[in-house]
Amino acid sequence: MRRQWWQLSIVGAAVLGILTLNTWLLTCGYQGCPSRSEVRAYRPSEGGSVLDQSDRLIGHLAIVRRVNVPLAQIPKTVRQAFVATEDRRFFDHNGIDWRGVARSVVRNLSSMGVREGFSTITMQVARNSFLVRRYNGRSLRRKLIELRLARLLERELTKEQILEHYMNVIYLGNGVYGVEAASRDLFGKSVANVTLPEAATLAALPKAPSAYEPRDFPARALKRRNLVLSLMTDQGFIDEQTAARASAAPLRIASSEWRPSQYDKYGSIDAVRALVDSVMPDVLKEGDVVIHTTIDARAQLAADETIARHAIAIQNEGWGSRDRLQGALVALDPNTGDIRALVGGRRSPRGGFIRAINAKRQPGSAFKPFVYAAAIAAGISPGQDVDDEPVEVMIGNTPWIPANYDDNYQGRTTVRRALMFSANAATVRISRTVGERNVINAARRNGITSDLQPVPSIALGTLEVTPLELVTAYAPFANGGMRVKPRLVTRIEAPDGKVLWSQEVARTPAMDPRDAYELTSMLKGVVDYGTGKTIRDYGITGPVAGKTGTTNDGNDVWFIGYTPTLVAGVWFGYDTPHQIADHAAGGRFAAPAWADFYRTGWRERGVDWVPPNGMVSSIIDPESGQLATEWCPRKVREWFKPGTQPTNYCELHTAPAPEVIADENGNVVTNAPANPDWLNQLGKRLKRILRF
Repeated sequence: MRRQWWQLSIVGAAVLGILTLNTWLLTCGYQGCPSRSEVRAYRPSEGGSVLDQSDRLIGHLAIVRRVNVPLAQIPKTVRQAFVATEDRRFFDHNGIDWRGVARSVVRNLSSMGVREGFSTITMQVARNSFLVRRYNGRSLRRKLIELRLARLLERELTKEQILEHYMNVIYLGNGVYGVEAASRDLFGKSVANVTLPEAATLAALPKAPSAYEPRDFPARALKRRNLVLSLMTDQGFIDEQTAARASAAPLRIASSEWRPSQYDKYGSIDAVRALVDSVMPDVLKEGDVVIHTTIDARAQLAADETIARHAIAIQNEGWGSRDRLQGALVALDPNTGDIRALVGGRRSPRGGFIRAINAKRQPGSAFKPFVYAAAIAAGISPGQDVDDEPVEVMIGNTPWIPANYDDNYQGRTTVRRALMFSANAATVRISRTVGERNVINAARRNGITSDLQPVPSIALGTLEVTPLELVTAYAPFANGGMRVKPRLVTRIEAPDGKVLWSQEVARTPAMDPRDAYELTSMLKGVVDYGTGKTIRDYGITGPVAGKTGTTNDGNDVWFIGYTPTLVAGVWFGYDTPHQIADHAAGGRFAAPAWADFYRTGWRERGVDWVPPNGMVSSIIDPESGQLATEWCPRKVREWFKPGTQPTNYCELHTAPAPEVIADENGNVVTNAPANPDWLNQLGKRLKRILRF
């Protein structure tokens, strides 16, 4: 009886073991086999495609030297060479070549070691595809799952589909995957154009890609190539005469290796990769993905070239520092926050520091618009007078005396002119009047997120911000008062088109639209007549507003400029801050780069800013901001919040102003009779000047 129980136990254990093994295989090691749809949708990874806003390929998330091609584009000789070498019964078996298995077992037992494998082309596809990336190492467990997956592939795909996957997924040495990439790397041309000897060279590689690499081991590669030709002859793919001619051909290899051009072409890929890693760090482990970005390929290429070219020119003009002068550029749509171009620095190794996003630098005078935004919100008019004379501020017991650039002061001037010519003394007075905390609040509402302290020097931009947040904070000036959230990626899709992650446009109110319009008018004056006039000198026309920025000692230079459809910022400086050059200034170095980028990478859409409802208009001198008379050199119609329109007149005319009537475009069409005493007053003014 005991013996019978023992036998039954053995049989039961055997049955249980078989059932367990079968369940384990059917579930691919209890981890779940790929579904039928996953098998059919599989495509060898090219590293994750990154597309611009128009769905043009601009790069990949990972550097995978592979280019997928359909089987129809692969010459018949290439297909025959691989089948003859790797799996001569490929079209006859069902994924597992049992004759090959038996032969391998016999030879390995006779040699008391592993001398020969039995992997079919189907098994190699299973092994190298994303279907088995979860199973690491070489083991019996992995091999069993590989056999199971090979049967799944054979059941769901045709032989031609499996062979196409194989031609694209197989590793062929030198970091290259697939026959197309290998052909470009070894022969400098597409696989569609290879000769028979070259086809045999490709098929010689899978057995040991490193050992038969033609550049490193040409003799071995030649011997292995000729073996492939003989195998093709044995299989009847070519005759002996053809094989002999091919065997006599020299081994010709391209002098330079092939690299996907996209990785060197667009500087925004690192930023895309960093964002994807932050929101979906394991996305590539699930297979190829498609990243839809907001990048404009034309604008991005222009931005990359602009920063590289101007950084070199500025460094050559400067102190000749051994350090590498860096630059950054961010351009975004002010209405949506969509980033159109982003340059993290001059050419740097992949995965390097992205200065446009991470570098915190002093913005200098590029921060001043937030001082004036706070002033306008407090009811201060652009045409209101302000003193631009040396100013002293006590910080505790220590006096702080900020100076204007080159100690040039305007005396009594207007708020508009103070911003136009970046007057430090006047700006500090305005900041002290409205309060530093209100300046901080204005900056915060617009999108500045860095630490801000309510100290007097904040008026001159002594805080630290990143280029991205500074550019984003200018967007409400351009779009009528709405804060936007910068957006680089709109969505991430799986290979089958399923959306894995997405981001919508985010807008929140930040400013009174009337305040935004007034500030934009003032910043247009900066470009037309003030420190940003370099933009016009470079031939840029149309509606442009902006502000230059220069820090103490000329360590950082900026220009943030915008139109109704684009806001862009340019920064230059050294990673370890020190003076860029004598008399370094944003108008001298950053503004020309901005103009260069705008001219080559962006074209305004023929629109201008429209004054919002609830404003009143006056005809003013655009340079002084005062009411215009017939004796002012320029006249434009400008719009103001009720009660903030200017009350003083163009400086040359001190008598009461004549009525000025203009059309809706600001062109003067009728003038009331001028004050008859104007000539006497002009004479008195000239006498005072001459006496002086």
